[in-house]
Amino acid sequence: MKPILVYSSDYCPYCSRAKYLLESKKAPFTEIKVDGKPELRREMAAKAGRTSVPQIWIGDLHVGGCDDLFALERAGKLDALLGA
Repeated sequence: MKPILVYSSDYCPYCSRAKYLLESKKAPFTEIKVDGKPELRREMAAKAGRTSVPQIWIGDLHVGGCDDLFALERAGKLDALLGA
């Protein structure tokens, strides 16, 4: 599987949903929590061009947020992207 990076926040239901989907796929990911860490949020925003969480990368591909991840799943493209 490709490396997965998830920028998230503890109190974000979209973050929880995205992580649950990845966990259900048995896709290990690295999580960076941005709560109370403005430097990490700035880093995320600079890389993603977005300030909302979650922001998800699979390999070098910026997938986007929770809705984008679930759209890949509905389209049947997530498993191939994960390399499963």
